Amino acid sequence: MALAAEAANTHISAGADVLTGTAQMVVGAIGVAEENGALWFGTQADQSSLAPGIVVANQVYHWEIVLNEMIGLIRSGTMGGQSYRINLANGGEAIEYNSEYDMPNDVKSLAEATVQGIVNGSIVVGESAAQLPTFDGTFRVAVVMPSAITDLAFSQSMYDALTSIQAEMGGTEKMELVYSEGMFVVDDAAAAIRDYAAEGFDLVIAHGSQYGSSLQEIAPDFPETAFAWGTTLDTFTDQGINNVFAYEAASDQGGYVNGVIAASLSESGVIGVVGPIETGDAKLYVDGFVAGAKSVNPDIDVNVNWIGSFSDVALAAEAANTHISAGADVLTGTAQMVVGAIGVAEENGALWFGTQANQSSLATDIVVANQVYHWEVTLKEMVALIAQGTYGGVSFTVDLANGGEVIEYNSDFDLPDEVMTLAEATVQGIVDGSITIE
Repeated sequence: MALAAEAANTHISAGADVLTGTAQMVVGAIGVAEENGALWFGTQADQSSLAPGIVVANQVYHWEIVLNEMIGLIRSGTMGGQSYRINLANGGEAIEYNSEYDMPNDVKSLAEATVQGIVNGSIVVGESAAQLPTFDGTFRVAVVMPSAITDLAFSQSMYDALTSIQAEMGGTEKMELVYSEGMFVVDDAAAAIRDYAAEGFDLVIAHGSQYGSSLQEIAPDFPETAFAWGTTLDTFTDQGINNVFAYEAASDQGGYVNGVIAASLSESGVIGVVGPIETGDAKLYVDGFVAGAKSVNPDIDVNVNWIGSFSDVALAAEAANTHISAGADVLTGTAQMVVGAIGVAEENGALWFGTQANQSSLATDIVVANQVYHWEVTLKEMVALIAQGTYGGVSFTVDLANGGEVIEYNSDFDLPDEVMTLAEATVQGIVDGSITIE
């Protein structure tokens, strides 16, 4: 311990304001960190109790994950011959935070995203992330969307993902990106889709399940163009169409996490949900949210109102007011029209939980958390397949496990540590399969 303390003092003298270390001797180093007001990060066990004022987080080993397996094998007559590894994916390693340390929400969100990236493989420790393929000339992408690229919902989630891909590929010289927004009228969208294909775009994305019938007619006319649409898993291969990708979001997962947090924060025991049309990722989100809230409080009232529109802001506001009148102190909703509902929540001091994109900027005082779609996870796979000459026939799902869905917290909202811990445990449970959404 004395040598560990000596080493810690050397680091402090060199200007270090953060220390970490591993093995039994670090008690001496933690003491030096505490004396000098340096932060400490622990491993192997939770070391928060040694210095509650400066320990931030700990990687904690949960050997019970493998011990339970060993015991099961011994009971069945197997006395050895097996090896085990604990990690973040199987829950044998967990990041446990010191509840007495006030970590900023944006830092905790980054930490959670990092855990998810390691678990799903998008972050490879010690190696460079996989690179997007290169093309001769410029890779050309067009996307048709039902609403604006600034809707902080469905359309923006795709636009943001595409601009991320564009930047990763090397900018506008390597990837051309054009878009048609506000395509609520299906016939107008179909005309835009056909025009983009005729102009020779490599990938044409129809970002809306309402565009499916149009794609069935258009895609066969352009066999050298890759098309994609969502949210769905239908690639039309059963109809002999081979150049359509499909993608969907397992939005019940993030919905479940949001529901858990919402029920934990609700004081009235009444929550209101503003839904568009009972279909696709909207229905998945709502069903997951209700299940999550009920898992915390089976008696909580979660009232769902389907307004029958993806775009009617006034109807969404009306539905939100109805929920407020019924006693709701927490609201959520999905699709582009929820801007109206968020405004009502803000006026009445009700909490809001978002989905599809990060809606924190709309009402920084009352937005708590958001399930955010990161379509770039699937887009990278599509681009790689197109580079290999595969133009469709594959479906993709974004979820919490592959990093295509991420719970992003509003850094301006002071979420209690115990609720954040519960949220993190819920995400981990969904990823490792110990929580099943029903």
